[in-house]
Amino acid sequence: MEKEQLRELPVAVFDSGVGGVSVLRELAKILPNENYIYYGDSRHAPYGTKTLEEVRRLTFEHVGELFACGVKGLVIACNTATSAAVRLLRERYPGVPIVGIEPAVKPAACFKEHPSVLVLATPMTIREEKFRRLMERYEDQARIIPLPCPGLMEFIERGDLRGEDLRLYLSKLLSEYRENRVDAAVLGCTHYPFAKDLIQEVLGSKVRIFDGGEGTAREMKRRLAGEDLLSGRTEKGRVEFRNSLPDPEKIELCRKLFDSV
Repeated sequence: MEKEQLRELPVAVFDSGVGGVSVLRELAKILPNENYIYYGDSRHAPYGTKTLEEVRRLTFEHVGELFACGVKGLVIACNTATSAAVRLLRERYPGVPIVGIEPAVKPAACFKEHPSVLVLATPMTIREEKFRRLMERYEDQARIIPLPCPGLMEFIERGDLRGEDLRLYLSKLLSEYRENRVDAAVLGCTHYPFAKDLIQEVLGSKVRIFDGGEGTAREMKRRLAGEDLLSGRTEKGRVEFRNSLPDPEKIELCRKLFDSV
């Protein structure tokens, strides 16, 4: 395919459900003229409680479908799938910009002198060697506290962003970290930014919250520019939402999350 044609192909964004829309929003801010295909595997969500083999199989299956449609780059907007499969995906699709996401531990660890940093993530992300290496890299600069959050992403999948059940869940989960016991919280799953307001409310206004969506979007821009694949369009790009569940309400939820502030 000619370079001019490649430039006009969409960027694919893959997630285990609707949470990666938080990354898609950042991509659309930084690269507004690109077209996007967003694919959420809500049928098999959550990935964070599955085995490594299951996550790899599902990720390769759906990413293969996206590449078969014709895309010029891929964002794995899922911490669990990134940890499990991004290295292998780059081996299978050499030369294609593939960007994963990781918990924003670095900016959280560096924003002040030796902060206490709470990292909210799925159980599988916390178990992965990639995450342990990330924590070890900054353990001299900050006190890093990993916190598995089984069940949190399911609230977002249901579209429950501010309900009383979610408030009670977060209050129980975060009870020992309230009242200035941590300086920062990292949202280590792309679903979690949609619960950011309630997380902030429970932890308190003095806790600074970090997520990796913007950094991931900037990295994709850098990679596309490096391959001379940035679109030449001047008009705003299109976004197509797809989901493994044949449920119009799931697509509507994606659109609602994408348009939310």
